[in-house]
Amino acid sequence: MSLRCLMLVVVLITTEAASGADVMKAVGDEVSFRPDKPLPPSVSSICWKHRNSAGGVVNKAIEWDEDGLNIPHPRFRGITTLDEKTGQITITKLKVEHSGVYTIEINSKPLEQRFTLIIIPQSPTASPTTSHDRVPKPVIKIEKTDNPDVVYLRCEYSETIIWKNSAGETLMGSPMTKGESLTVKKNGDSGNFYTCTLDNGASKETSDPVYERDLFKGLNRGFFIWIAIVLICIIFIILFLFIPPLYDMIFVSE
Repeated sequence: MSLRCLMLVVVLITTEAASGADVMKAVGDEVSFRPDKPLPPSVSSICWKHRNSAGGVVNKAIEWDEDGLNIPHPRFRGITTLDEKTGQITITKLKVEHSGVYTIEINSKPLEQRFTLIIIPQSPTASPTTSHDRVPKPVIKIEKTDNPDVVYLRCEYSETIIWKNSAGETLMGSPMTKGESLTVKKNGDSGNFYTCTLDNGASKETSDPVYERDLFKGLNRGFFIWIAIVLICIIFIILFLFIPPLYDMIFVSE
């Protein structure tokens, strides 16, 4: 092979790798692709094409022009949408046959950008925590402590665990034999909540939120302090009202 041909092959491979983006999803997930640059001011047509990874057959996934939207291939009907303003395609309820390379044409001109979608099939014999499967929806377990203002949240799964609060902040958990625990201290905000997200690289699932108002139920120390103050005030009032008259009745009458 000549040096010129070799250089041409290298350039082609480099260009394809740079213009592509590999995305891995599990069966049942959804995916979105969009051009990395804004669309031109005047757009008359948008067309997304799919090249099957098995046979290399190219089909139109979805297209839009002056006549409106059209989804010619039954593989994408009912699960594919297109944003005409951004050019973004979204495919839901993914199946293995949606794997392949996706390209976009604007005004009948193909863009260099391409996206490779890999759908990982779910094995019927695999365990729920196998990395090739869709992760389950996690359930947070609550563990009380001797301190009424502190509880432990446990997310007992083998996948990567991401803790977040209602402000969207990522929190640091403590590793356990299986999963992680999160120490939560009472801060007085009943609307604050915590979630646990599982991520195995192919899919993500987030637990239902656990609210602070459900973690710290019952009477707190502030309530008991308030009750004590009220009782002390009542005692002083009784002493002030009844002790002097009683003193006068006993000693003055003598």
